[in-house]
Amino acid sequence: MLFSRPSDTGTAKDHGTGTPGARDASGTAASAGSSGADRLRAIELLGSVRYGRLAISMRALPFLAVARHLVIEDRVVLRMHRGLGFHESCDGSVVAYGADNFNTPAPGGTEDLWSVQFTGPVEIMDPGPGQRERFGTGPAEVNGEHFDPVYLRLDPRLAHMHTLAFDASPSGRTRSVT
Repeated sequence: MLFSRPSDTGTAKDHGTGTPGARDASGTAASAGSSGADRLRAIELLGSVRYGRLAISMRALPFLAVARHLVIEDRVVLRMHRGLGFHESCDGSVVAYGADNFNTPAPGGTEDLWSVQFTGPVEIMDPGPGQRERFGTGPAEVNGEHFDPVYLRLDPRLAHMHTLAFDASPSGRTRSVT
C-alpha cells in the first residue's frame, strides 16, 4: 500500500500553529494534515542514504541529476560535478530533491520501502572543511572528466514522505489455489 504524507504545504503567515500556511520552528511550512514528526522522519530517512536525485529545469525542460547529500541543520547540502553545469541552472531557483531506499530493501523483504522529496530554493555554497570531510571521497571521474565538486544548499519548504508497507501476515499473502 502506498501512503503519501505531505509534511509541508502553502505559504506561511502564522508560525507554529499547525494550521494551513503555518510554519514550524525551523521556518518550514507545516500543513494541517501532517506533523512536525513527519517532517523530522523525512529528514531522518534522507540522512540514512547517501545519494538522491535533483529535479531541475534546464531550458524550460525537466531534468534529473544525481547528487550526494548531507543533512546539516535541517538543510540539505548537495555535492555535484561542476563540469556538467547543472548547478548553474539551480542557483537561485526552486528545485525538488528526492531519495529512497528502493535499491536497499532489508533481507527477507520485511522492511517498508520509502521515498522522500523536498522542495525549496537552492543556492551555491562553499561548505567548511568539516562539512566537506563529512561528504567523503567523491568519484574519480564523471563522464570521463576529473570530478570537480560544487556544493548547493537546499532550504526545504515542502517535504513529502511516501511509504510502501508490505503485510507479512498470512492474511496479507497471496495464496495459490489448486
